[in-house]
Amino acid sequence: MEKSKKGKIITITSTKGGVGKTITTLNLAGLYSSLGLKTLIIDLDIYGGAIATFVNSNLERNIFNFIDDYTHNRYKQISDYIYSYNDYIDVISSVKDPRLANKIDFKYIPILLDTVIYKYDVILLDTNHTLNDISIMALDNSDVILYLLTNDSFDLKNTRTFVSIIKDAGFKNVYTVLNSSISSKSYYSMYDIRNIIDYNIDFTFPKTFYIRNIDKYITSSIIPTLDKSISLNKKMMPLAKFLIEDKEVKK
Repeated sequence: MEKSKKGKIITITSTKGGVGKTITTLNLAGLYSSLGLKTLIIDLDIYGGAIATFVNSNLERNIFNFIDDYTHNRYKQISDYIYSYNDYIDVISSVKDPRLANKIDFKYIPILLDTVIYKYDVILLDTNHTLNDISIMALDNSDVILYLLTNDSFDLKNTRTFVSIIKDAGFKNVYTVLNSSISSKSYYSMYDIRNIIDYNIDFTFPKTFYIRNIDKYITSSIIPTLDKSISLNKKMMPLAKFLIEDKEVKK
């Protein structure tokens, strides 16, 4: 059934790999699923997309096929490119063959979003950690941008550059998450981090967010926040709800 209201587009991004971007995307999807919200994950990490592997998608058609079919007038329906993880979570996968990544025309990303915007309550865009044309297009078409960083010198330097870019571009609704759950080391205080990146830290994933036995979830294709035996779902829920609150759309 078609929805009458536009879904909320949330882009999860970073400028460094290994900061927990993909697992955060999946965990948010799990939380929205538990709230009964129809959620679509679009994997825009075209060079290293891991969403399909995690959810064990067996669908051969992906974002490249959508764009290629749309370009050559073969497109029929969006469901041909969607893998359903459960009743509330759908996935459009990244390419399996990295040679196809460079053939994806970023100008078709808005067309894809227009195709799904009324079908879902929430659309989560997982991006590559490089600011390529596709990542920039995702940011430009988002209602909310969630930026992940860690307490690491290289990461903070990249974050400062990213902050300069979003300020120059006039982006609004950009929120930062300091992910302290993936490393036991703390190189800088919160005061130092804010001064280094010249931006505020809006949320923190504390060390208690660390997911034990993550391999178990990956091999069994279980999104951690759908596992009621752990407390992560309750701890992350305030962030998930905050991101879908009605806010003034950027630009």
